[in-house]
Amino acid sequence: MSNQQQQVEDAADQISKEFGIKTIGLYKDLAKESSADELFSYCNENNLKIEILINNAGIFFFRDIADKPMPLIETMMNLHVITVTKLCKLFAESMKENKSGYILNMSSISAHTPYPGISLYTATKSYIRTFTKAYHYELKEFGVKVMVVCPGAVATDLYNLPKNLQQLGIKIGIIYRPEKLTHRAINKLLRGRKIEYVPGIINLLFKPIFAILPGCFKMWCRKKISKYQK
Repeated sequence: MSNQQQQVEDAADQISKEFGIKTIGLYKDLAKESSADELFSYCNENNLKIEILINNAGIFFFRDIADKPMPLIETMMNLHVITVTKLCKLFAESMKENKSGYILNMSSISAHTPYPGISLYTATKSYIRTFTKAYHYELKEFGVKVMVVCPGAVATDLYNLPKNLQQLGIKIGIIYRPEKLTHRAINKLLRGRKIEYVPGIINLLFKPIFAILPGCFKMWCRKKISKYQK
């Protein structure tokens, strides 16, 4: 396992040197139920005023729920549901008082359809999408902008796809490079004109199709994809 704490600290140093700003590389396991409260307390204790909150942490596995251990299931539910909800609630309190602020939550195009093998992933991402769209209206009158991003896929190691398949997905527009997705999503968040952002024309075109895919096709895809998720 890679040293994620060191990666966070290195990234903070790089940002500080490149842009000449003060950064804090704080490593925390956001899958713990208490993590949102701990992070919120840390910001208060260090007088950090949070103007932009981005909930991007996630976990992915391709396997039937019955074949996965309960701790892993609880990890995904905590990370995608509990922590996201708590952070949105806690940091929005001061944003409402200040009449300004931005919240961006990362969902997935899979939130539009249940899919075998990623049943819990699609369900929790659907929660993020629905929660964020409703939260947008709850905070709109207070000047706080809230948006959800639903990408098809991002070119990271989250899905355990071989590099050649990642490159193919990038070429045809269904997989986004992290830096490109980040740039576009943050720009749209700051403009405050969108509630939901689905990057890529192909993903937009296929969004309604995903919702009506027949079960036999989903099972065929499941067999093809599962060989990469061993």
